[in-house]
Amino acid sequence: MQLDHLLAGAPAPITIEAAEVAASLSDDLVLVVLDDDPTGTQSVAGLPVLTRWEDDDLDWALAQGAPAVYVLTNTRSLGEQDAAARNREVVAVSVAAAARAGLRVSFVSRSDSTLRGHFPLETDVLSAAAAEHAGVAPHLVMLVPAFPDAGRITVDAVHYWVVDGEATPVGETAFAADATFGYRSSDLRDWVAEKTGGRTRRDDVAALTLSIIRAGTEAVTAFLRSLPAGTVVAVDAVDEHDMRQVALALHALDREGITTLLRIGPPYLRAHIGQEVAEPVTRDRIETTHDRGGLVVVGSHVPLTTAQLEALQADRPDTVTIELDVRSLIDDRREAHLVERADAVARAIGSGTVIVHTSRALVTGRDGDESLEIARRVSSGLVELVARVLELAPPRFVIAKGGITSSDVASEALQIRRATVVGPMLPGIVSLWQPQVGPALGIPFVVFAGNVGDTDSLALVVRTLAD
Repeated sequence: MQLDHLLAGAPAPITIEAAEVAASLSDDLVLVVLDDDPTGTQSVAGLPVLTRWEDDDLDWALAQGAPAVYVLTNTRSLGEQDAAARNREVVAVSVAAAARAGLRVSFVSRSDSTLRGHFPLETDVLSAAAAEHAGVAPHLVMLVPAFPDAGRITVDAVHYWVVDGEATPVGETAFAADATFGYRSSDLRDWVAEKTGGRTRRDDVAALTLSIIRAGTEAVTAFLRSLPAGTVVAVDAVDEHDMRQVALALHALDREGITTLLRIGPPYLRAHIGQEVAEPVTRDRIETTHDRGGLVVVGSHVPLTTAQLEALQADRPDTVTIELDVRSLIDDRREAHLVERADAVARAIGSGTVIVHTSRALVTGRDGDESLEIARRVSSGLVELVARVLELAPPRFVIAKGGITSSDVASEALQIRRATVVGPMLPGIVSLWQPQVGPALGIPFVVFAGNVGDTDSLALVVRTLAD
């Protein structure tokens, strides 16, 4: 469906300034964003991000005075039991840290704008853990997957992927065929019913539509205030202003003691805390220590990533490209393969940027769990390679393409325990982190989701960093 036709019957767009939302925030409240892969930071700037959550890590993050803190849980790469345990750990440590700092915390479950991830597991666990450790469960669960910067919008509770003006229901895209987190439904009410196995019926999911959102703060608060405790709310959003309007209403409800648990795509947090849409980071704002070439690590297998990789190679035909063979990484050839490829990267990086990618043929298992285990084995191979390169020849910068890849490279290969999100490398997408501790100090790290951008986006980011 053409986007213009889809929006033909919608109310006129509204305008809400970011400063108005920021002014409505409670001074004593900090949002702790449990990010199920590191790509959730791509829409924000100037916020602390953690890949570990010991007491001193949370103390450091809360001491930064930011309205939100990202905690990289990487649960999208974990099985359900480990994902649940990790969510519970973060809640317990965060509530204790907030008490020491004299603050309140509210929890945000940041996941995929194309609906892949552990739902309803994570919202269930976070609600229960908040009740256990903070004394009260959130009143509502707000489902806001929209990511307008990347073409993901929600209209009349139906989630769409928009490319070149054509809006496709997300359940009809390749993302819905995910080997681990696949689904059928595009209407978020049906999606919740599908994902909960019928525990939550379609008719019990509330739809916060554009007609309500664009009627103003009072209309939104009245609608949400009337809902019974525990309701899941599917939220429409076509642009930043729709999300800011929802944020104003949620802040008003918070002041009344009506709390919410947010399950969101990347940009809603920016709208919720009243951040302006940050301009892309320019070369003069990027701090580097080393004068070797950079390292571009590509692990994602979605078709868009493959197209971006091909465009990068076409844009920089002289760049050394080294392939990691997926099948070699998951059998007894693994160690020899990694040693040989790491040495090749270290030699080449002395004279220029190097691209490392996994073989493009997707290898899956017999079921979702086995596919996830294969993905973990492949990602750990990339991690081992990057760690070896970091020791042999530290690069000028590192770009990691793909959610699991980005997370593992950040936390394991580069050992980035604490970082600051500098901002996006492209408008609204692709995050640049500046490590604050560890062996990656002085090495800018770029988190590049597998499913965002245009065909030439990866080439543009490399050009900014390398030229």
